[in-house]
Amino acid sequence: MITRFDTNQRMSQAVSAGGFVFLAGQVASDTTADAAGQTRQILTKIDELLEKAGSGREMMLSANIWLANMADFAAMNAEWDAWVPQGHAPARATVQSAMASPNYKVEIAVIALASRE
Repeated sequence: MITRFDTNQRMSQAVSAGGFVFLAGQVASDTTADAAGQTRQILTKIDELLEKAGSGREMMLSANIWLANMADFAAMNAEWDAWVPQGHAPARATVQSAMASPNYKVEIAVIALASRE
Protein backbone atom coordinates (compact mmCIF):
# COMPACT_ATOMS: atom_id res chain seq x y z
CA MET A 1 0.00 0.00 0.00
CA ILE A 2 1.14 3.53 -0.78
CA THR A 3 0.21 6.38 1.54
CA ARG A 4 0.86 9.98 0.53
CA PHE A 5 1.09 12.91 2.93
CA ASP A 6 0.54 16.62 2.23
CA THR A 7 -0.11 16.01 -1.45
CA ASN A 8 -0.86 18.54 -4.17
CA GLN A 9 -0.95 18.32 -7.96
CA ARG A 10 2.84 18.43 -8.26
CA MET A 11 4.13 16.36 -5.35
CA SER A 12 3.69 14.77 -1.95
CA GLN A 13 5.79 15.95 0.96
CA ALA A 14 6.11 12.33 2.11
CA VAL A 15 5.24 8.91 0.72
CA SER A 16 5.09 5.71 2.73
CA ALA A 17 5.46 2.43 0.80
CA GLY A 18 7.09 -0.95 1.24
CA GLY A 19 8.07 -0.26 4.84
CA PHE A 20 9.82 3.01 4.04
CA VAL A 21 9.04 6.73 4.21
CA PHE A 22 10.43 8.95 1.46
CA LEU A 23 10.45 12.70 2.17
CA ALA A 24 10.56 15.35 -0.51
CA GLY A 25 13.30 17.92 -0.16
CA GLN A 26 12.30 20.24 2.66
CA VAL A 27 13.10 23.95 2.67
CA ALA A 28 12.57 26.74 5.18
CA SER A 29 9.35 28.72 5.33
CA ASP A 30 11.15 31.84 6.58
CA THR A 31 13.86 32.39 4.00
CA THR A 32 15.14 35.51 5.77
CA ALA A 33 16.79 33.21 8.35
CA ASP A 34 20.47 32.34 8.09
CA ALA A 35 21.59 28.79 7.27
CA ALA A 36 21.33 27.66 10.90
CA GLY A 37 17.83 29.10 11.21
CA GLN A 38 16.71 27.56 7.93
CA THR A 39 18.15 24.20 9.01
CA ARG A 40 16.20 24.33 12.30
CA GLN A 41 12.97 25.04 10.40
CA ILE A 42 13.64 22.17 8.01
CA LEU A 43 14.40 19.71 10.80
CA THR A 44 11.11 20.63 12.48
CA LYS A 45 9.28 19.92 9.20
CA ILE A 46 11.09 16.58 8.90
CA ASP A 47 10.05 15.65 12.45
CA GLU A 48 6.42 16.50 11.65
CA LEU A 49 6.36 14.51 8.40
CA LEU A 50 8.05 11.48 9.90
CA GLU A 51 5.57 11.55 12.79
CA LYS A 52 2.62 11.67 10.37
CA ALA A 53 4.03 8.57 8.70
CA GLY A 54 4.51 6.73 12.01
CA SER A 55 8.27 7.10 11.93
CA GLY A 56 10.86 9.29 13.60
CA ARG A 57 14.36 10.62 13.29
CA GLU A 58 15.83 7.53 14.96
CA MET A 59 14.48 5.54 11.98
CA MET A 60 16.30 7.57 9.29
CA LEU A 61 18.32 5.52 6.84
CA SER A 62 19.69 8.21 4.55
CA ALA A 63 19.75 11.97 4.12
CA ASN A 64 20.63 14.19 1.18
CA ILE A 65 21.49 17.79 1.97
CA TRP A 66 21.90 20.59 -0.53
CA LEU A 67 23.56 23.87 0.40
CA ALA A 68 23.49 26.98 -1.74
CA ASN A 69 26.96 27.78 -0.40
CA MET A 70 29.42 25.38 1.25
CA ALA A 71 30.45 28.27 3.51
CA ASP A 72 27.26 27.35 5.45
CA PHE A 73 28.40 23.73 6.01
CA ALA A 74 29.50 24.27 9.64
CA ALA A 75 26.36 26.21 10.59
CA MET A 76 24.10 23.54 9.08
CA ASN A 77 26.13 20.75 10.69
CA ALA A 78 25.85 22.33 14.15
CA GLU A 79 22.04 22.17 13.92
CA TRP A 80 22.06 18.71 12.31
CA ASP A 81 24.42 17.25 14.93
CA ALA A 82 22.27 18.56 17.79
CA TRP A 83 19.13 17.10 16.17
CA VAL A 84 20.25 13.59 15.13
CA PRO A 85 19.77 11.10 18.00
CA GLN A 86 23.04 9.73 19.37
CA GLY A 87 23.85 6.46 17.62
CA HIS A 88 21.21 6.93 14.88
CA ALA A 89 23.05 8.98 12.25
CA PRO A 90 21.85 8.06 8.74
CA ALA A 91 24.03 7.61 5.69
CA ARG A 92 24.38 11.15 4.35
CA ALA A 93 25.55 13.20 1.40
CA THR A 94 25.96 16.98 1.35
CA VAL A 95 26.59 18.95 -1.81
CA GLN A 96 26.57 22.54 -3.00
CA SER A 97 23.86 23.22 -5.54
CA ALA A 98 21.82 25.96 -7.14
CA MET A 99 18.47 26.12 -5.36
CA ALA A 100 14.94 26.56 -6.72
CA SER A 101 14.92 30.03 -5.15
CA PRO A 102 17.95 32.20 -4.38
CA ASN A 103 16.50 32.71 -0.87
CA TYR A 104 16.92 29.04 0.06
CA LYS A 105 20.18 28.25 1.79
CA VAL A 106 19.51 24.61 2.72
CA GLU A 107 17.33 21.74 1.47
CA ILE A 108 17.13 18.31 3.12
CA ALA A 109 15.47 15.06 2.00
CA VAL A 110 15.44 11.85 4.06
CA ILE A 111 14.43 8.23 3.74
CA ALA A 112 13.39 6.37 6.89
CA LEU A 113 11.80 3.13 7.98
CA ALA A 114 8.05 3.63 8.09
CA SER A 115 7.42 2.05 11.46
CA ARG A 116 8.95 2.20 14.90
CA GLU A 117 7.98 -1.48 15.47
